[in-house]
Amino acid sequence: MLASTYLSPPFLPLHHTATTTTTSALLPLLSGDPNRRHMSGPVLLKAKTGDGDGRADLPLPSRRHAVLGVAKILFAAANERSLRCMNQAAHGRSITGTFTGDLLVGAMAHSWRVLMQGLTSLVFLCTRADEYVRPPPSPLVLTTHDKPAAHPQQVHISVVGTNNMRISWVTDDRSAPSVVEYGKSRGNYTASATGDNATYRYFLYKSGAIHHVTIGPLDPSTTYHYRCGKAGDEFTLRTPPASLPIELVVIGDLGQTGWTASTLSHISGADYDMLLLPGDLSYADTQQPLWDSFGRLVQPLASARPWMVTEGNHEVEALPVLQFAPFVAYNARWRMPHEESGSRSNLYYSFDAAGGAAHVVMLGSYVDFEEGSEQHAWLERDLAGVDRRRTPWLVVLLHAPWYNTNQAHQGEGEAMRAAMERLLYEARVDVVFSGHVHAYERFTRIFDNEADNRGPMYITIGDGGNREGLALKFIKDHKSAHLSVFQEASFGHGRLRIVNETSAVWTWHRNDDAYATVRDEVWLESLASPKLVMETAGRRLDEL
Repeated sequence: MLASTYLSPPFLPLHHTATTTTTSALLPLLSGDPNRRHMSGPVLLKAKTGDGDGRADLPLPSRRHAVLGVAKILFAAANERSLRCMNQAAHGRSITGTFTGDLLVGAMAHSWRVLMQGLTSLVFLCTRADEYVRPPPSPLVLTTHDKPAAHPQQVHISVVGTNNMRISWVTDDRSAPSVVEYGKSRGNYTASATGDNATYRYFLYKSGAIHHVTIGPLDPSTTYHYRCGKAGDEFTLRTPPASLPIELVVIGDLGQTGWTASTLSHISGADYDMLLLPGDLSYADTQQPLWDSFGRLVQPLASARPWMVTEGNHEVEALPVLQFAPFVAYNARWRMPHEESGSRSNLYYSFDAAGGAAHVVMLGSYVDFEEGSEQHAWLERDLAGVDRRRTPWLVVLLHAPWYNTNQAHQGEGEAMRAAMERLLYEARVDVVFSGHVHAYERFTRIFDNEADNRGPMYITIGDGGNREGLALKFIKDHKSAHLSVFQEASFGHGRLRIVNETSAVWTWHRNDDAYATVRDEVWLESLASPKLVMETAGRRLDEL
């Protein structure tokens, strides 16, 4: 039987693939996008604000990039034919009787997988790490869907306001109702809510109906049972607490590989209240069926706890020559509460957690952020509205890191840092999380390239499980090396537990085979705490 796989283009770098064990739930795939990994810097996109469905004013790419973009789209169409054949084999259904092309594509895919896995294994055997042998990234995994067309799939939830929750899902049946029934006991639905649904097109691909329904008001720290579209399975969610303590899981650059599955398994092994993701979700990279596969992969966790996300470079998917606007799939599938925070764009927003004890700001690295831009003006208003006497914790997430000693993606966050860093510093932001660099790195508190205990702590956590591999090389003599406290190129996830108004603990959990090992831990004191406020006032008097 052929393993379920995507064809991979001939320019796929060897470090993108590895062998993995196929299970009934996770079927290995191969795919890659070599161009995005080597971007010289973030592509600044002036996307239409509002619902995000309009066209963006983008500079035309070079002819070379345009041709590559068209080639990728055509290749994705060929992959869909391979995927159909592979899905049949994965489910044990006979492929006898399908036309010869399906068998040929399937055989080619299988041969390519064996060749690439063999070459990658050879490269891996020649590589050694300092502490333990780190395997290369696993190939993509495919989570299939073989249930009726009206059966909800890709279910995920997000917070809306203080006591509401948005339920999002997809149905192949585009006429399925956008209704959620819910209650506090299994099968006993005492309330229901109706929302909306829409579809989008991307080249030859047309999505299923993408439903969004807001339910509530809901009680805090309460378990609810719910059903989507009056069909399919019952799901269970727990609402976040209305006060401290609260535990936030943070993962970046997630993707859908064997390492992704490992990270998700480690996260599910311990309790938490909410998950934050600073960009690069599915790594679909124009291959739209991978958005569907990703949604099914994360559904067990994303349907049970709120997932609050912001976009990364892999969400852009813009092809100006073919008139594909940026973020079409991302905005359609992952609707965040931007309107509630006064933002006109789904690409940046904010929300309160723990009854307002924490304020979380999600910024967009790939939409205009310069002074005078809508995002910059919105951020200034949003931070000015935070009362630190009522909200002792201020957390920011973005994709491209402002501080980075890794060789990968050097300087790609510099323009945004120059435009926005002072706003975060003056608001006394406690911690800034980013992704993009496929490694873990924690810095001390910083402002303007110098250590400053009144500035945010910067943490890069772009190691969720992406297919592009780890960023292994840190620059020892980097200008920011003296500010970097801990660095390691390993897959993993982090947890921020805000204990009370003054103290929080951050832990980074490295993926050691089947285990999540705590490799870094640090306690944080809120910059709004009376002690630090008094120290800051004393320093200002000394300076005067």
